[in-house]
Amino acid sequence: MKRFTRAAAMAALMFSAPVWAQKIAVLSVEEALLTSSAAGSFREELKKEFADDEKQLVALEKQARELRDKLQKNAGLASEEDIKQMRLQFQKAFAEYQRQGQAMQQQRAEREQAFIAEMRPRLDKAIREIIEKEKFDIVISKQATVFSADSVDLTSRVTELLNKQ
Repeated sequence: MKRFTRAAAMAALMFSAPVWAQKIAVLSVEEALLTSSAAGSFREELKKEFADDEKQLVALEKQARELRDKLQKNAGLASEEDIKQMRLQFQKAFAEYQRQGQAMQQQRAEREQAFIAEMRPRLDKAIREIIEKEKFDIVISKQATVFSADSVDLTSRVTELLNKQ
């Protein structure tokens, strides 16, 4: 009986919460941040910053591919020692390609995390400002909704406010 009472109370609370809330909105925090002008500038900066590394990575990939092709082409023609040398060269080139690719991915991820950490206070301020100004009772993550009308979506307003800051 105790469990039934608790379950009934929880159900009543869950279904009556929207009645208490007068103004409800949805927000995609990630979308608001990623569509901001600061994020666009950051992407361009990141592209320039990693351009040389990406060129070097493409060159390593090409080198590894050429060594692999050479190994496959000469597999039946070359001596066992030559094949062993070619295989070793390919493995070294491929390992270097993978190492540099992973290092670049890690550096990029670190820069992206630093950008998000830098932007978080501005994003929180913009969100709070809109919530307080328009007196929203509940703001739900857009990803948690099945459907929401565009009129209750705060994402573009948050992006606009971020761009003004």
